[in-house]
Amino acid sequence: MNGYVDQKDNDYRSILFVLLAALCFSIGGLLTKLIPWSPLAINGARNLIGASVIGVFLLAAHHRIVISKAVIVGAISTIGVTTCFIIANKMTTAANAIVLQYTAPVFVIIFMALIFGVRPEKQDVLTCIAVFAGVCIFFVDGLKTGNIYGDLIAVLAGMFYAGVLMMNTSENADALSSCFLGQLAAGIIFTPLCLRETDFSVPVISMVMIMGVVQVGLAYVFLSIGIRRTKAVTASFIMSLEPIMNPLWVAIFYGEKISLLAAAGAVIVIGAVLHYNIKSRKDA
Repeated sequence: MNGYVDQKDNDYRSILFVLLAALCFSIGGLLTKLIPWSPLAINGARNLIGASVIGVFLLAAHHRIVISKAVIVGAISTIGVTTCFIIANKMTTAANAIVLQYTAPVFVIIFMALIFGVRPEKQDVLTCIAVFAGVCIFFVDGLKTGNIYGDLIAVLAGMFYAGVLMMNTSENADALSSCFLGQLAAGIIFTPLCLRETDFSVPVISMVMIMGVVQVGLAYVFLSIGIRRTKAVTASFIMSLEPIMNPLWVAIFYGEKISLLAAAGAVIVIGAVLHYNIKSRKDA
């Protein structure tokens, strides 16, 4: 959620774009469950298609691709987060995967302290404690259900996502360039694994196309348009719909249930991160 720029007034068309982005992102868990491919094959195909959509947008918007250290690190982090997220979705519940990835702001706090020596404030420490408590609940649930390894990979996705957030707000960073280059690289690396798959039926190919065009490509395009004239607090509220809607779509159309224990962990993590983002933006 980093990178949002506060404006004096929200532009309602921009808010609509942010909402569309959140909804597009939220279908990732469902499509990952429904596509009968390996997670790496899915990740390669969706990123290659998504990079094509974003590439067209960059050309249409005359947005020059930036090459810098920050952009490269951001691109590598993008590869990591997209790959870990897909693997986690196959190994654990969609709710666990998306909510544990949502812990990224906490890892930003930790990495900033360890790498750059930025001393965390009281609010940062309290947020870390709350999120850590929520994550522990997820791990207890993971041990009970046998999803512990998927949960660990989802946390790793959160770490990579923290790298994306950190690099996209540093000097010489460019979020769209990192996104495009990371997805293009992931697509080139993993798409050949699709040749190992056996189901290339129309429904499967259609879902892969929807995932690449909508869940990846259009989601980032909508977000890049919407955040230009949307208040940071408003954007934080809207984007928090993703970890809520993601498991909801899976529950409705795939029948995957979330345990009460995991639901409690989700409430703690989402609530703590959302409160942190809103408080940080108001204090800025």
